[in-house]
Amino acid sequence: MSEIIQRVVRNLIGRIYGPFTFRFVLQPLVAVILGFRAGLRDAHARRPSYFYSLLFHRGHRREMVLDTVRDLAKLFVVAVLLDTIYQIIELHWIYPGEALIVAQVLSIVPYMLVRESVGRITQWWYRKRRHGIRAAAS
Repeated sequence: MSEIIQRVVRNLIGRIYGPFTFRFVLQPLVAVILGFRAGLRDAHARRPSYFYSLLFHRGHRREMVLDTVRDLAKLFVVAVLLDTIYQIIELHWIYPGEALIVAQVLSIVPYMLVRESVGRITQWWYRKRRHGIRAAAS
């Protein structure tokens, strides 16, 4: 079992220096852009923060997950395909578990973090702006 873990760690670290290194910039960048747009949509719709909704609002959970799947489906598939191509070229074998790990790290993690952050910051800014307008009108 420890041999498998060592191989996985060695293969994951090796991806940084091998072919297709552009994906370590391009895929997270696309995920950040998609997360930014989704965070703004959440704030405009006055939905609660993303993680809070996933954890505590059953009514919003399905909608939020479907929205995430729509945003990330193509990006995730491309991430898995690029990593699979990398594995064939560099490792001469396909390790599906490793491809899924890399795809999640390069696409889902940045998307979730940015969506949550942008949604919270934008909601805070909207609240501050609304209170400022009300105070100025009084």
